[in-house]
Amino acid sequence: MNPPSPPAGTPVQTATDQDRQASEQVEAVDASWAALTTVFDPELCLDVVALGLVYDVRIEDSKVVVEMTLTTPGCPVSESLPEQARAAIIDATDGTVGVDIRVVWDPPWNPTLMDEAAASALGFRPR
Repeated sequence: MNPPSPPAGTPVQTATDQDRQASEQVEAVDASWAALTTVFDPELCLDVVALGLVYDVRIEDSKVVVEMTLTTPGCPVSESLPEQARAAIIDATDGTVGVDIRVVWDPPWNPTLMDEAAASALGFRPR
């Protein structure tokens, strides 16, 4: 038995359309990660990815969703850093996708989240 046809006028996505959409989503996520490496914490002079402040970048409801944190809840750049992240992603994706920056506090940031180069630059011992 064949599945029912969609109502007249309903767009039908082919496998090719779905592959293209999946490819575009992967490209948007990759571009977003790359863009976030250009966003620097002004006090530490290191990018937010190297600092381990970015927990996740994904596509959700056709938007790039970034879950990131800050070094402390009272961080002086608590408003500007997420906006810089948003602007960098919009620029990197030519504004073709929406961007939702979510500042989260769980898990709390700690120095073990930094990559080795960032940790070394700040005087932490290698893990």
